[in-house]
Amino acid sequence: MNAIQTNDLSKFYGSARGIEHLELTVEQGDFFGFIGPNGAGKSTTIRTLLGLISPTSGSAQVLGLDIRKDKTEILARVGYLPSEITFYPGMKVKDVLRLSAQLRGKNCKKEADALCHRLQLEQNRRVEDLSLGNRKKVGIVCALQHSPELLILDEATSGLDPLMQREFFEILQERNRAGATVFLSSHVLSEIQRNCTRAAIIRGGKIVTSGAVSTLADSGARRIQLRGRLDLTGLTGIRDLTQTGDSLSFLYSGDLQVLLKALSQGQVQDLTIAEPDLEEIFMHYYEQEDEEK
Repeated sequence: MNAIQTNDLSKFYGSARGIEHLELTVEQGDFFGFIGPNGAGKSTTIRTLLGLISPTSGSAQVLGLDIRKDKTEILARVGYLPSEITFYPGMKVKDVLRLSAQLRGKNCKKEADALCHRLQLEQNRRVEDLSLGNRKKVGIVCALQHSPELLILDEATSGLDPLMQREFFEILQERNRAGATVFLSSHVLSEIQRNCTRAAIIRGGKIVTSGAVSTLADSGARRIQLRGRLDLTGLTGIRDLTQTGDSLSFLYSGDLQVLLKALSQGQVQDLTIAEPDLEEIFMHYYEQEDEEK
């Protein structure tokens, strides 16, 4: 059984597209990244999976449960962190955490206290007095305190300082090693590259590509950086070209033998050939989509 499985899943808001013909598989035990810029369809996908909005067509299962028929059970077994969090005014942090636990019919005080300690969250403060980062921490504790088997986190680190981000990901890694599936939606590509084993890239409501993060990064392109002179005539597969003085940098996806011949005929004083990072790969997939339109 997969933790998440969609089949031709679509959601339209009238004539406006939310997601379209989505095919997504997240295996149990995955630490899965869901990558895309704002407006790509990440939040719509998540809200549809949780039954918070109804799909226009297609089907999906979460933990083997149908998102239309079994949304109450899905919500009971999932820890969900929305991208934007609001709370009832006048409540203290400890009241919010207790209410969240009571809605699930559980006593989560021990785990909530432990999480608050690690995230440096004061439980006696009123939620309306909290900073954006501390409100995010409250949402994180609400999502994690009942030890769910699937965590669905939408833009989880916005508002957290770097130290809290590191602690947060350590907590997620611990949960994942203990057997929980993590589904992390983000537009911060470095988060995905550092923490996720598999990922999918979404654009315009459609999955562009998916697979192991290491595979996504292996596009066949190489980042070339050199100092000196190089005749680029006859070299195909060059993009993202920048030149400052005698320094040259570009992504190259053409024939490596042709590049080596050009380098041997140039006046190269220094040379670095490296694999591109995930951000460069992300832009590669997006530019490829534009070219195909």
